[in-house]
Amino acid sequence: MNFTFDEALRAKIHARLSAFDDRRVAPGSLTHAAVALTLIGTRKGACFLLTRRTPSLRAHAGQFALPGGRVDLGESAIEAALRELDEEMGVTLGPANVLGLLDDYPTRSGYRITPVVLWAGGQVAVRAEPGEVAKVHYVTLERLARDDTPEFSSIPQSDRPLIRLKIAGAKVHAPTAAMIYQFREVAIFGRDTRVDHLEQPVFAWK
Repeated sequence: MNFTFDEALRAKIHARLSAFDDRRVAPGSLTHAAVALTLIGTRKGACFLLTRRTPSLRAHAGQFALPGGRVDLGESAIEAALRELDEEMGVTLGPANVLGLLDDYPTRSGYRITPVVLWAGGQVAVRAEPGEVAKVHYVTLERLARDDTPEFSSIPQSDRPLIRLKIAGAKVHAPTAAMIYQFREVAIFGRDTRVDHLEQPVFAWK
């Protein structure tokens, strides 16, 4: 795929997400959350926004994350993702910017996360909320598509494969890595890849 940030890329990603049979997780005891996987044009080409959470947060401090949070009562996952993107990154988008949804990812910490893929455009000013975001990374789709980006391993605490992505100068783990990996597989390569079986590291279980 050509990673020039243009209408052709937007149309290709939208078509692949539209053809993908995204799956929802039954609510049960899991708290519903949503994240925004936001595509943006930079001098490096097509990128998505990835954050590093501030170390002072009570939950998952210092971890890599996509902008997002709980779905409030009466909200849809799309509405929550758009709201959280605005609150965390100062990026205001609307329903017309939505390219599609990916599968819900159930976490060990008690959430079912709906990833919402958004097209932000090429002239977007990002203003991160310092109380939540320590750093913003612009990860190129070219880097995400490389063969050596995903890594799979095992841990003694689980029989499920652990996933890591080598991006942002570090190794990003699930749940964030699992959702980004599914975006890579579906939107970039056109593969119907499922990721709910991919494991999180033990430090993310709480």
